Amino acid sequence: MQKIIIATLIIFMTTSCGLQSLPKANNEVEASWAEVQNQYKRRADLIPNLVEVVKGYASHEKETLESVIAARAKATSINVNAQDLNPEKLKEFQAAQGQLSQALGRLMVVSERYPELKANENFKDLQVQLEGTENRITIARNRYIGTIKEYNNLVTVPPTSWFNSLFYHYDKKPQFEVENLEKVQDAPEVKF
Repeated sequence: MQKIIIATLIIFMTTSCGLQSLPKANNEVEASWAEVQNQYKRRADLIPNLVEVVKGYASHEKETLESVIAARAKATSINVNAQDLNPEKLKEFQAAQGQLSQALGRLMVVSERYPELKANENFKDLQVQLEGTENRITIARNRYIGTIKEYNNLVTVPPTSWFNSLFYHYDKKPQFEVENLEKVQDAPEVKF
């Protein structure tokens, strides 16, 4: 009888106190990071088509088009998997994606100068797909942020942190950070 009680107690402690929850949380972090990368890849895959459509209408906007192509190349060259994710790599990844976002923003401003381009069905379709992808990126990043929060709580908050220190030795994972925080904190000035 005593052996059954001890076995039951061990099973209860290992399942309810984090022995299984840490690897599951790590798997969830990896899955949510893969979704973030998937959405950024989707955006990168749309860009060549968008550039080609704009090129046909705004051939003298070569510098803008080249900056989008260069930013896309840089963003797609940085590949970070969930196991190697550290604050430096995440910051490098975010910086490259931020440069691509800025280049795309400039490309959209260029498109405003060409009414015939804005009326082009291919351009409209690509623009809608790109806007939808940006929304998907936001959703994937938000899911990743929540997953990291849950994971970091398991790694650092008892009783699961005790199991982590005894069995796994997982480290906290980095979160996305707001780039140019000082610009974000200032309210935009609206003038008419």
